[in-house]
Amino acid sequence: MKKISPPTDVQILGGDVELSSRRDLQKLGTLVLTSILSLAILWFSTKNVILLGATVAAIIAVAGLIHFFRSGPAVEGASALSVPDWSITHAAVQLNNAAIAISDRAGHLVCANDHFTNAFPGLKAPPDIGLDNANRALLDAAASAAWRDGNADVAAIVNERRAYSVKVARVGMADEYLMWHFVAAEEIDMERRAIEMITGHIGAAMSSSGVMALAVTTDGRVCAANDAFASRAASGDQQPILGRLFADFVRMDEKGSVYFESEGLWGLPIRLLQVPLDEQNAESAALLLVVDEESAKVDRGLALAHVEQLLSTLPLGLALVDRDGRFLFANDAFARVLGVEAHILPPYPADLVINEDKGAVLESIRRYSRRSMTSGDIAIRLKERPDEVIALSIAGVRGLGEAAVLLGLKDDSEEIILKRQVAQQTKMESIGQLAGGVAHDFNNILTAIIGYCDLMLMRHQPGDNDYDDIQQIKNNSNRAASLTRQLLAFSRQQTLRPQILQLANVVADVSNLLKRLLGETVQLEVHHGVGVGAVRADPGQLEQVIVNLGVNARDAMPKGGVVHIRTAAVSQREVAAMGREFLPVGDYVQLSVEDSGVGIPKENLSKIFEPFFTTKELGKGTGLGLSTVYGIVKQSGGFIFADSQLGKGTRFDIFLPAYSGDVPAPDTGKRESYIQKEFWGSGRILIVEDEDMVRAVAERALVRQGYVVETAGDGEQALKLFADGKRYDLVISDVVMPHLDGPSMAQQLRKTYGDVRLLFISGYAEEQLRQTISLDNVAFLAKPFSVQQIAEAVQDALA
Repeated sequence: MKKISPPTDVQILGGDVELSSRRDLQKLGTLVLTSILSLAILWFSTKNVILLGATVAAIIAVAGLIHFFRSGPAVEGASALSVPDWSITHAAVQLNNAAIAISDRAGHLVCANDHFTNAFPGLKAPPDIGLDNANRALLDAAASAAWRDGNADVAAIVNERRAYSVKVARVGMADEYLMWHFVAAEEIDMERRAIEMITGHIGAAMSSSGVMALAVTTDGRVCAANDAFASRAASGDQQPILGRLFADFVRMDEKGSVYFESEGLWGLPIRLLQVPLDEQNAESAALLLVVDEESAKVDRGLALAHVEQLLSTLPLGLALVDRDGRFLFANDAFARVLGVEAHILPPYPADLVINEDKGAVLESIRRYSRRSMTSGDIAIRLKERPDEVIALSIAGVRGLGEAAVLLGLKDDSEEIILKRQVAQQTKMESIGQLAGGVAHDFNNILTAIIGYCDLMLMRHQPGDNDYDDIQQIKNNSNRAASLTRQLLAFSRQQTLRPQILQLANVVADVSNLLKRLLGETVQLEVHHGVGVGAVRADPGQLEQVIVNLGVNARDAMPKGGVVHIRTAAVSQREVAAMGREFLPVGDYVQLSVEDSGVGIPKENLSKIFEPFFTTKELGKGTGLGLSTVYGIVKQSGGFIFADSQLGKGTRFDIFLPAYSGDVPAPDTGKRESYIQKEFWGSGRILIVEDEDMVRAVAERALVRQGYVVETAGDGEQALKLFADGKRYDLVISDVVMPHLDGPSMAQQLRKTYGDVRLLFISGYAEEQLRQTISLDNVAFLAKPFSVQQIAEAVQDALA
């Protein structure tokens, strides 16, 4: 502020006030008035307590000078005290960044700071500051309102393309002055510009770089924040942030480190950088930039390299993704769960899932990339396995360079294998139970048909008109019985006669038959390994396995080809190296049958062992060949696998457990000559059977052989006959019956009446029944049986 008294360029302007050196009281009053006015203007302009105190001290000093001049002689120049001293007011308003001027009632400019004189040259008091008529009228109206009401505002005036807001206030001891306060529009808009910057492209760019930015007002309230700050401070929601104190979102520990309140005790420390919007006022509105403290100290690239090295050694499937959802790193376990190679992962995780799950994956990555120290799981379905739901874990990370999200997949390959094994085993067991139940009931019907055919053939001689028809019925019944045996074989309920044998011998015994079945266009090649051990199996059933696989291989090569049969010993180490899902580690003997045919489609490979499933034309297959093979192998304690490629052929590998006991001496090949037996006998027999047709045919067959036969419909009736005092030389009983089954009845008979001879008849396997029947000295006859077979079984039981 400068004095404005001509000819000087700038001075403090005073009115026509004159003080008489003879009137000390008036002089003192004028000084007090001027001092009070200066103090009021100073406080209104700066609100600065320190400056106000300094001004009071100056006034006291001036008062001392007045006392000195009043008590001493008059000096030349004493008339200078006749003008009010505006130097204190000038010093006060000079500290304000706004343009400030003070005018009196006469409209004269009495005080102004440099901002005013620079903005409005000419040393004129408002409204005479060189404005056009419209803007001058606005100031005139504001001056009149201020004289009348004490203060007035003008929203905006324009001077040389620069806008100002104006505040006018009446000041002074007697309210004889007006103070004009001009604020440039660019200063008014500074806060708005800060908001636009934070919420615009600059704020977004800082967010993508991990920098959290916000704007706060002079009282510390948040007026704008970018997405990075919103995600950390309020989980991505802008609404709870705006208008709240910034201090509400942070906390400080005892060491002076600052943390986000929302992240709790496990949050990362942050660093704050304050940028005042007014360079000359540190307490003005400001921009706040927030970064992670650890990120500012640690080389992010180096940290990421260390983390990747750590993740690569963990057995969990883990991957790092940037804020845009791109893969940065994935360990081998992550790729293994997905079933792909780590170096050929697609660019985005969403590319791995089905279309319906892509949106959920992208949204989850976007959400968690904005929040650290949070995690969650979502259920996804992979493109390669759309029927299988797996859990994808997602967590936000910080301080790892571009990495923003950590993805986790559980490497549950072993669990998946176990689930597949259980599912496959459950499916095959269910089909086996169904097949066994059908075969058992069907065998009862076939027993009656075959038995009655035998009884009718006893009354007819070859050449009779009915003999051939009856024989045809029996032959067809035997074919049906063969089908039921195949069903029982699949369900592992057929009767086996296991022996200790060499696979090479079994293959040699069946080779001649197999060559005739293969035909002239198909060649048979047999190769035996070295040191092949023995196995325990039914030789007849193994021959059926080889024949069935050979016939299937022939049908797969309509234009001819080669069938390879190989045997080999397989050690535990070799089994472990194979990695077969369903093959336990152990010592095995391997039997392989391979063809060079058309192959099996992938979608059919899992169904080939199911009963009645066939890819052959109608009428050219029953669909029981491979199911029979499967049942025989499983009932023998072995495992079978099929590998096929379209156009290249199919290979079946059978693994039978190697026998570790003593191997009996080889069979010399001598056979006892067959002698036709006579089945006539005598004795009392009780037949216990719930099926009327089976009971009737068995009764008639044995009566014809000379036995005295009685029947009972179930076990309770049989016990009642014994309780009535009847005794029998042999009890023939079905195993499964209502009310009281055969084994339970037999136990009660032997407990009460001693060692009763028993012959069980059933459609189930003998071995399976012997595991459930804890009785010794029990004979067994499988259904369906002929008249001759039951007569022979009874004679052997009574012998």
